[in-house]
Formats: sequence, structure tokens, C-alpha cells
Amino acid sequence: MSEPSHSFAPLQIGQLQLEHWVVLAPMAGITNLAFRLMAKTQGPALVTTEMISAKGLCLRQNRTLSYLRSDPSERPLAVQIFGSDPKTMAMAAEIVLASGAEILDINLGCPAKKVLKTGAGAALMLDPERLGAIIKEVRKIWPGALTAKMRAGWKPGRLLAVEVSKLLAELGIDAITVHPRYASQGFSGTSDWSIISKVKQEVQIPVVGNGDIFRPEDALRMRKTTGCDGVMIGRGSIGNPWIFRQIRELEMGIPQPFSPTIKERRDFINRHFELLCHFMGQERAARMMRGLLFWYTKGLPMSSRFRGAIGKIRDLVSLNEAMEAYFTALEENAR
Repeated sequence: MSEPSHSFAPLQIGQLQLEHWVVLAPMAGITNLAFRLMAKTQGPALVTTEMISAKGLCLRQNRTLSYLRSDPSERPLAVQIFGSDPKTMAMAAEIVLASGAEILDINLGCPAKKVLKTGAGAALMLDPERLGAIIKEVRKIWPGALTAKMRAGWKPGRLLAVEVSKLLAELGIDAITVHPRYASQGFSGTSDWSIISKVKQEVQIPVVGNGDIFRPEDALRMRKTTGCDGVMIGRGSIGNPWIFRQIRELEMGIPQPFSPTIKERRDFINRHFELLCHFMGQERAARMMRGLLFWYTKGLPMSSRFRGAIGKIRDLVSLNEAMEAYFTALEENAR
């Protein structure tokens, strides 16, 4: 790994001064409380909930309200909400405010059809009048740091991020995160970091870059090449939460940033599963952990052999049995 030329200023969002500039992205079905707590041990300056339905919050749906569950050790915390009705979004903001979160984030980037058909997510980038009404209503309720996360636009050839960012800045948004893929792309193709640069050149508020950060060098390169004020990491942290620590160590000039030993990786996975069991019960935790284990073991020796055992995990006992067999084989192979 090459050493950085300099360190970067920490990210400030409104009146909130973060410890540094590397943050965890909101990911639907991923960034629950257990995931955020485990990621936090590796040092992101900010963690974010998975996106939460404003309508679900207003209807006081138990499942939706559970997404607001938090822990003091993960602070500062950003909560992301999605919706298309200004009054509903404002009511949801009031519920989030009561939860004690430091930042409220408005989702302008979700490409899921079930979200888009309601006029929410990335569809709001096509409706500046509605978007403006939402921000104005939410701002009446939310006194703290208010942010938005967006895509490049609707589809290639229709860049909207610059004009939407300028509108948001005029309306008093404190920071913007840009994922420079178009909604029509989903997560396919390559993100175009030059779009982050274009947004940064047009607004005075902080701009956070997001997209295709899978190695610590990627985060440093994004800041250097785009001029962005912070870097948000999503998929690159699934199964590799150590990337937050690695980025910070690389920035400090440590030539060989931290890499977990086999035992440290195993202990981390076990603790993650224990937290999932605590928050959602063993059955749901086992289903979620089966997916996460594909990421946690990606690229490791004999990982393909382990994948067969993953499908048999049903509870803490079966997880321990599968982990014992796999990691013991790994340790023996490493001798």
C-alpha cells in the first residue's frame, strides 16, 4: 500500500463536528443495530440506519419503529427516511427527533421499484417541486443536521445531481452524499466519480462521495481526485468492517494497515451473530448471518467448501459447529 501525501480535514455537518471523514452508508436490510455496533468498533466517524419508511413510522408499525433502536456506543447516529409526502415526512422527522439521532438523512437515491412507484427514493430527483416541499416541511420540525443522499440522476444522459444539489443547498440542507450511478443502473457498472467533482464545484456545503470503495486506497483516492469532504462506504464494508480502520491507518502513513488474524475474524463473526440473536432472535439472526458469512469469508482459503455448511446454520449451536470446522481447517492450513 502506498502512503498518502497528506491527511484530510474531518467532516463537519451543520454544527456537528465528526472525528474524521470516513462514514458508514445506509444499506437496506444490512445496517441494523447489530451491524452498526460491529462496524463502530472499527472506527467510522458516523453510522447510518437502513432506510426507514416515513409512512411506516407515522403508522407506528412495530417493525418500522424497531429500525430506530439505538445504543449510546454507536453515536453519532444518522437516521435515513424515505417517502414522497411532505407532511408525512415531517411527521416522521418528529418521531426520529424523539429518538435522539444527531442527523436526519433524506433518501433520494433508492432505485427499488417498490420505492420508486410511490414517488420516493430516486424518483424525487425528477420532481424538484415536491422535493422542495418535503425539505421545507421537514426543516420546520428538524433543528439539527439535515442531509440527503442521491444518485447521479435517473438514467445515463440525464444528469440531475448538480441541479438537485444546488436546490438542496438553497433550501438549507447541511450536507449531500452523491452516489454517482444512475437509478436505472442499480449497482451495476462503475460509478463515475467525476460527477462528485461536478457537484462539489457547484455547492458550498459539504459533499460526501460514495460508490466503489472496496480498498482503503480507494477512499483516499476519491477524496484527492474529487475534492469531496468525506467518503461513505457501503458494500465495501460488508464482511470487511476493518476497512474503516485501514483507511485511517493508511492516511496516518502506517505502511501495513491492520488485517485481522484468523482468530480475530472468527471472534468478530461470533460476536456479530450473538448481537443479531440478542436483537432479533436466533431464527431471524441465522437467516441474516448466512448471507453475511458469504461476505466475511470471501477470498479466504477453502471458502467454497465452507459455503455448503452455511446453508445448514439454524442457530448459535449450528453456527459454532460450522465455524469450528472451517476456521480450525484454516488455522491448520496456515501452519
